[in-house]
Amino acid sequence: MAKRLGIIGGGQLGMMLAEAASEMPQVSGVTVLDPVPGCPAAQVGARQIIAGFGDADAIRKLAEVSDVITYEIESGDSAVLESLSDSVEINPSPGTLHTIQDKLLQKSFLKEHGLPVPEFTRVDSLDHLRDGLARFGCPALLKARTGGYDGRGNRVVESADEAEGAVEYFGGAPLMLERFVPYVMEISVIVARNTAGQTATYPAVENTHKENILRQTVSPARIDARTAARAEEIALETIRVLQGAGVFGIEMFVLPDHTVLINEIAPRVHNSGHHTLQSARTTQFQQHIRAVLGMDLGSTELHGPAVMYNILGPSGYTGPYEPPSVSHPNMRLKMYGKATSKPLRKLGHVNLTGADTGTLLDMLDSVRDRLVVTPV
Repeated sequence: MAKRLGIIGGGQLGMMLAEAASEMPQVSGVTVLDPVPGCPAAQVGARQIIAGFGDADAIRKLAEVSDVITYEIESGDSAVLESLSDSVEINPSPGTLHTIQDKLLQKSFLKEHGLPVPEFTRVDSLDHLRDGLARFGCPALLKARTGGYDGRGNRVVESADEAEGAVEYFGGAPLMLERFVPYVMEISVIVARNTAGQTATYPAVENTHKENILRQTVSPARIDARTAARAEEIALETIRVLQGAGVFGIEMFVLPDHTVLINEIAPRVHNSGHHTLQSARTTQFQQHIRAVLGMDLGSTELHGPAVMYNILGPSGYTGPYEPPSVSHPNMRLKMYGKATSKPLRKLGHVNLTGADTGTLLDMLDSVRDRLVVTPV
């Protein structure tokens, strides 16, 4: 029997989940909880509950109209979700969401289970930060434990003289400090597990960030086979110790000696998996729905190389915009329907597919200047 799907979050990830669900007879309808009226998911047919992601009453209302609840953002109230777990299926589990919402809990959990992470320490005061800087050296990475996304909760501390200003920057938020990792590449693995415990991984991809925002993903990552295999092994080890079903994005660092360390985990479909919309037999969005509904996982086989490029709001502008005007037979543009551009806001992406990575990157370079929105 088809099931009703509830999603906490109705942004671009919710939009693409709703689009995938609309093509699956196993889903009888989608309802999203999102504070923005007419959010992207609502624009493609999802019903919407307009409320904050952590609104307890709204989460309970979502549970009343859903057989399965999942999320596309980590801002839901895990305690409320836990209280509803006897009346509605929730995946990934509220316990996993709770662990991942706090970066210190997340790193501690991974370390306790023998998974490779950078060195880190709790920061509860200016003295704690100074002690941590003395231990790790500078630069080091100071992070807000909760609430940050797209790097917005991170600050590099270049010297001990910056300690006081760094603490003040976060305005009293709980913090943690990480040793700076001299990585040569940022990669991620999209991994899935269904409710029966079946697992599958997509090949590791190579990510490029600018101003802490993912700008470009190359699939598959340009790394040796041994490093790629180790990254997929770490992703599978990670999902085995976490509770619940769904797609997870496991972000990692590759060090000069080919060591692979986990950076962060997203318990949801992930920006670096958008290439699968055109490059894989099963998209990450189809896979997530299959996983949380208890279906067999789909094939993660790739049709070939792909490059994904994010389209962001221009700096210094907030307001309406026109989307890029560019087309190519090897290029697929996806805009998210957001009414307002904001600096560095994710407004869409483009996927390029073809026979080889070098050709795709050359193609991207030839049109990159046109992959921008125009203020109106």
